[in-house]
Amino acid sequence: MKVMIRRTGDGLSAYVPKKDLEEPIIKADNEHLWGGVVTLKNGWRLVLPDLPRETPLPITVEARKIPDES
Repeated sequence: MKVMIRRTGDGLSAYVPKKDLEEPIIKADNEHLWGGVVTLKNGWRLVLPDLPRETPLPITVEARKIPDES
């Protein structure tokens, strides 16, 4: 799914246009964000592509949602 990652006054957020959903990123597996899993405030977990650490924001990327384990 397409996800726009951007910097806000409170940190980073992810916007999913198809769902008209914007949520703060509350956890990232990698300190530089890319190539790992991020967790959104609503509980969604997304796998982000492996991009260079200095990738400018905002950027729209193709991310994969990890299904809930419940």
